[in-house]
Amino acid sequence: MSRRAIVVGASVAGLLAAAALSDVVDEVTVLERDVLPEGPAPRKGLPQGRHGHILLTSGLNAIEALLPGLQLRQRVLAAGGREISLTSGAVMLGPEGWFRRWRHASHPLLTCSRDLLDAILREAVLDRPRIGLRRAEAVSLLGSAERVTGVRIADTEGAEEDLPADLVVDASGRGSRALEWLDSLGITGIREEVVDSGVVYASRLYRMPDGAEEFPLILVQPDPLDPTPGRAAALIPIEGGRWLASLSGTRGGEPTSDPADFVRFALGLRHPLVGRLVSGAEPLSDVALSRSTRNVRRHFESAAAWPEGFVVLGDAAAAFNPVYGQGMSVAALGAQELRRVLAVADAAAPGVARRIQHAAARAVDAAWSLSSSQDRWFPGVLGDSPTFADRVLTRYVRRMTKVATSSYRVSAAMCNVTTLQEDGSRLLRPSLLLATLNGPVLPPLAGPPLTATERAILHGLDRTGGAVEGAAAGTDGRIRSSD
Repeated sequence: MSRRAIVVGASVAGLLAAAALSDVVDEVTVLERDVLPEGPAPRKGLPQGRHGHILLTSGLNAIEALLPGLQLRQRVLAAGGREISLTSGAVMLGPEGWFRRWRHASHPLLTCSRDLLDAILREAVLDRPRIGLRRAEAVSLLGSAERVTGVRIADTEGAEEDLPADLVVDASGRGSRALEWLDSLGITGIREEVVDSGVVYASRLYRMPDGAEEFPLILVQPDPLDPTPGRAAALIPIEGGRWLASLSGTRGGEPTSDPADFVRFALGLRHPLVGRLVSGAEPLSDVALSRSTRNVRRHFESAAAWPEGFVVLGDAAAAFNPVYGQGMSVAALGAQELRRVLAVADAAAPGVARRIQHAAARAVDAAWSLSSSQDRWFPGVLGDSPTFADRVLTRYVRRMTKVATSSYRVSAAMCNVTTLQEDGSRLLRPSLLLATLNGPVLPPLAGPPLTATERAILHGLDRTGGAVEGAAAGTDGRIRSSD
């Protein structure tokens, strides 16, 4: 029997869902109201594309499993993107101090513009013979509370049409109307969880100076337990010999779109490293601002009733504060769960849609725990206050984070969790508990662990007159991987 699926939205989540479906159904239609560009270029419906994006190890692995032969890593690198080890190629200030850069490279991250990544995925997915793209907006679901049978769409002229399908996947992002659609079918009471620290993002492109092609990824994180607003920065190398500088601030400490304020804001962080670097770099764009950053999770998986033939994935189900860099990877993991379930079950079979929703929720759990548990502590946050269990767990994780600044073994274990390769419960293993209780094995770094070459680049760019710290971990800024 011929099976047809509809995917609402050509986001990363939508494209990967379409790829997963094309392996198990006969026809997949992707609905997208935007005009999609031919190559790497911005589009109206993706304002977050102007800000920094990092593809975690788990996300890269999931995408390459969904699209065998794509060779995403090689294509990103060939286009000028970077692969950066989180343990050796990132200079990161965490809540408990500077992390060391270890000689052992692990947990690779892909850094490039969101426009480039989207273009590569669009080409790979939409070229598949079973997948078609239609420019239209999804207006409502067809069917009943028992089974969704398709989607009513409106074309660019406003003309409406009913499209039948055996399975509908909503991957329309933060603006999803899934709750409204389900309500019209008589399905209500779906729990929505919100943790909103009021984060505002401001990003700007800069020309990378000559000789900085291998410059590390820079991450300056806030301290959630500081009573002042949490302010952060990332300096991300992307294709085209560019740096993408992204600043963020929680409620009461937001950056602005004023170019004159950009460097000042970066210099006022817990450490001014990013501000010093961009103070002498050539800006290539205006400042892009975004306020759509709250953590929101809709617990579709626990709905009392759920219609056959309907699934919600990606940001439409759970959206995260972008500072944690989880969204694209969670979308990829969700699409992987979609394919896993449908590999052994018919898309229209009873109970399959709920099974997919439960499986996708498991892919969300770790990311949600990481982002919401951090954001709950910032001043002025909207949402549930930290529980007693949250407070106990936070104290333990803070202690472990401090140990991770001086222990490769503990740092790597935490990276396994933050890159969504392992569940957070793995941090409670006896060996890690013991290492955490025993405390740091090395003294804290006095400043960012930069190599001599990197310090020279910083010195050449710095227009602030600030002192340039030396590498506290040795002449090359790195130390051995053993504790």
